Amino acid sequence: MNQLPMHQALRPLAWLEGVWRTESLGSGKFPTINSFKYCEEITFSSIGQPMLNYTAQSWHPEKKNPMHREVGFLKIVPNTNKVSLFLSHNFGLTTVEEGEVVDNAVQLLSTSVSRTIEGSKPPAVLQIKRELKLVEDALHQTVYMSTETRPELTEHLHAVYKRQDAPLYK
Repeated sequence: MNQLPMHQALRPLAWLEGVWRTESLGSGKFPTINSFKYCEEITFSSIGQPMLNYTAQSWHPEKKNPMHREVGFLKIVPNTNKVSLFLSHNFGLTTVEEGEVVDNAVQLLSTSVSRTIEGSKPPAVLQIKRELKLVEDALHQTVYMSTETRPELTEHLHAVYKRQDAPLYK
């Protein structure tokens, strides 16, 4: 998968590089929606700079139709454990999440959340908190969010991923 040499600053994040796919269903919930299940593939790839390219594609487990897509970059400040995740979501949301990588865990909290005005469904997302953690050979991701109607950070998504040899989605 690694097409360019990994930038030395990325050593604290090297464990993330690769293609990760849910083997069991991810779960989504929030007080204002019906709970749901999903499949997802996440790719972190080196581009030779102090950042990783990031893509995530989720799909419905039975219907197989796409559900959500986000693309962006996970950047590290060289010689620190400070990281930023810049994301664009296919429904018109952009986020900047900042935090730290410690051992095999990344903790992020949004510092910026923007959305398109036209075509955006209420309620607006106010904040995102994301946790990525390697447990043995599995990547665990939990995403929390707050909205205009639910201002407290509440768990929204949780999934466990296994490393894959090749992506399904590009």
